Amino acid sequence: MSLKVVGENSSQENHKRNPGFALDMDWLDNVVMNRSALERRAGSIGARRTVKKQHQAAWLLKAITLIDLTTLNSDDTDGRVRRLCAKAKNPVRAEILTELGAQDLDIKPGAVCVYHHFVSTAVEALEGSNIPVAAVSTGFPHGLSPLETRLLEIEASVKAGAKEIDIVIERGQVLSGDWQGLYEQMKAFRAACGAAHMKTILGTGELATQTNVAKASLVCMLAGADFIKTSTGKEKVNANLQTSLSMLRMIRWFYEETGIEIGYKPAGGISTAKDALTYMALVKEEMGANWLTAHLFRFGASSLLTDIERQLEHQVTGRYAADYRQPLV
Repeated sequence: MSLKVVGENSSQENHKRNPGFALDMDWLDNVVMNRSALERRAGSIGARRTVKKQHQAAWLLKAITLIDLTTLNSDDTDGRVRRLCAKAKNPVRAEILTELGAQDLDIKPGAVCVYHHFVSTAVEALEGSNIPVAAVSTGFPHGLSPLETRLLEIEASVKAGAKEIDIVIERGQVLSGDWQGLYEQMKAFRAACGAAHMKTILGTGELATQTNVAKASLVCMLAGADFIKTSTGKEKVNANLQTSLSMLRMIRWFYEETGIEIGYKPAGGISTAKDALTYMALVKEEMGANWLTAHLFRFGASSLLTDIERQLEHQVTGRYAADYRQPLV
């Protein structure tokens, strides 16, 4: 079976990093989201027939390359992080890739995401793999520690080798309409990130309205965010299709106005291959196939890879493997 992975020819060669722009209050005042329209559009995506057979296998292999393989638990250990990194380097069993004709595609996740405490462990474990380490920072998951502490945390993670920093906004700034304050904090965070890419977590389940989600997305992009991300995975409401539409449409609007491509990362609750295919279809329809690349789209997930592996094995054998055959850690 020979597969062509969706978007496999895309690269970062022509991707210009977001330089940041002045806060445009007139633009912000014009941002309004229609919740009912978003819900109708989201419902149309989830209700459609998904891709099948060889096409599904190709999309699922692509999905693996878009995963931020993540462990953010209170009982994380160096050993668990090393096992996660070992899995990142070999996310699918070699015999399955061979049967799919994908043994030469270098299927690897987009990044490994950990707490700052484990950045150096992950960097060491991933040496030579070209898989970047992402660190959650700025008082994750609530973002309420002193600003100086949050800035020092970013700088420490970058110094330890993190190539991506997932920062958290103060949700209260959005809820109170303090857009200037949010913008200034994001500018400071971006400066602290330096060459590391800044992925901005909005905590969308705590922002009350889709218009707030859209405005927060715009402010963070204007301040220099390289990615905007839905959730920490710790909120009661995490990623969903309606919120994804709000954020993707702001990314598209931003691109139309500035020519700068911003990445999108839904996180929290995305655990099945079917979920991954639905989000990928949404991104492809709203943004185009170019956005289905690791420098513009990621899944924040820990258990998603297990279900994708089971689906790929089914493609080859006609049987679903037990979960323990694809352990993460």
